[in-house]
Amino acid sequence: MFYRDERLALFIDGSNLYAAAKSLGFDIDYKLLRQEFMRRGKMLRAFYYTALLENDDYSPIRPLVDWLHYNGFTMVTKPAKEFTDSQGRRKVKGNMDIELAVDAMETAAHVDHIVLFSGDGDFRPLVEALQRKGVRVSVCSTIRSQPPMIADELRRQADNFIELDELRDVVGRPPREPRAESSAEAELVNGE
Repeated sequence: MFYRDERLALFIDGSNLYAAAKSLGFDIDYKLLRQEFMRRGKMLRAFYYTALLENDDYSPIRPLVDWLHYNGFTMVTKPAKEFTDSQGRRKVKGNMDIELAVDAMETAAHVDHIVLFSGDGDFRPLVEALQRKGVRVSVCSTIRSQPPMIADELRRQADNFIELDELRDVVGRPPREPRAESSAEAELVNGE
């Protein structure tokens, strides 16, 4: 489903991709991920979306965000919101869906193919709108976890589904011991 001369853009829902890879038991090596898709086509941009939990001028995922920014990714961030739910549990909310959708629609005129790294069914209308603009859309997530990490309606709408587990040998690395970045991404996934 990839052509060497097509213009590509990657749209990575950071917390969603983190959760999908974790459910499969591996971490993403973002340098290898970028290289893999540069090999598949003419990659114009790789966007990474995440909310930052900023406490006392420090975010646990700041090192990852900085590394991605210095290594060719276009970072789109906003502060996460902390709140306490009705049972008194601390929750973190940091949904980046609107930012991703707006950027994808603006980018559509400049690319032939968009790869969306997310299984969030809320993106189905975005995929449909991109297709109406003549852009092919591949969605990367997993159906091999329990429960599957991709909404059925998103998978059906996409032109191509990329099983994340099949990229494990190309873009994966064994999971490390829990890190600050990982726990922060996990909090964002659970708080969305």
